[in-house]
Amino acid sequence: MFRLYYCSIVSVTLMILTGCSSPSQPVSPNAGRYQQQQDSIPTRLPTLLEMTDPAPKAEPLSRGGNRPYQVFGQHYSPIADITTFQETGIASWYGSKFHGHLTSNGETYNMFAMTAAHKTLPLPSYVKVTNLDNGQSAIVRVNDRGPFHRDRIIDLSYSAASKIGMLQQGTARVQLELIKSPAMLAQDLASTNQQCYIQIFASTDNDKLNQLSAEVARKLAVPTQIQAADGIFRLLVGPSKDKRQARSWLAKLKANQYPGAYFFDSALCS
Repeated sequence: MFRLYYCSIVSVTLMILTGCSSPSQPVSPNAGRYQQQQDSIPTRLPTLLEMTDPAPKAEPLSRGGNRPYQVFGQHYSPIADITTFQETGIASWYGSKFHGHLTSNGETYNMFAMTAAHKTLPLPSYVKVTNLDNGQSAIVRVNDRGPFHRDRIIDLSYSAASKIGMLQQGTARVQLELIKSPAMLAQDLASTNQQCYIQIFASTDNDKLNQLSAEVARKLAVPTQIQAADGIFRLLVGPSKDKRQARSWLAKLKANQYPGAYFFDSALCS
């Protein structure tokens, strides 16, 4: 449950690393940073809401957290443009000692958020973690570096560790699978922004829209999906990159009980 001192992430030279600790003795880069010498268990369990998997979203790469760095003489080179990744090994978790302190990409560590630390994955990126002993899994947002302890491959937040059932043991055999990296999310966003959608209906009643979505897809043979934003659910037909196809869909909808259907972004569709 060792955390990398933030100034050593930003620096890539031994000179600055030794500036973070005493040059006269081989002490941890974390020396003097935390109020607690040893990590400790929080006084309460995480809530179900706190254990909700994060939804991957497009974010810029951390400016400092993705530079090459070294810890205890070991060099690490993060890979910012990775698109596929799997790894099997031992996971650990970190809690109260590090809560409220900076992670390697400059964010504040929250032990009740679904986050994790990894030595070389992009910051930020999203990873599915599966406990190989019980089959429980979680999606975490990687925003920190570590763990730098023996054969451990990932450090999970308190909430993430609780979700995959490893709090009592402290460690677990896990498999990691990259879900989305910043490069992949940026591509997804660009692709989505170029696609055409037709809005049929909007409501606060998600159950009603799910029924209507199934009905439209079945009767008119068009792809449908529901998007949520600020408590409003939108029933959309699409996506389509073909404007002619999108116009055909719109005409079909207007002729079949949905005269109020319209292009969600007319500049992309018309």
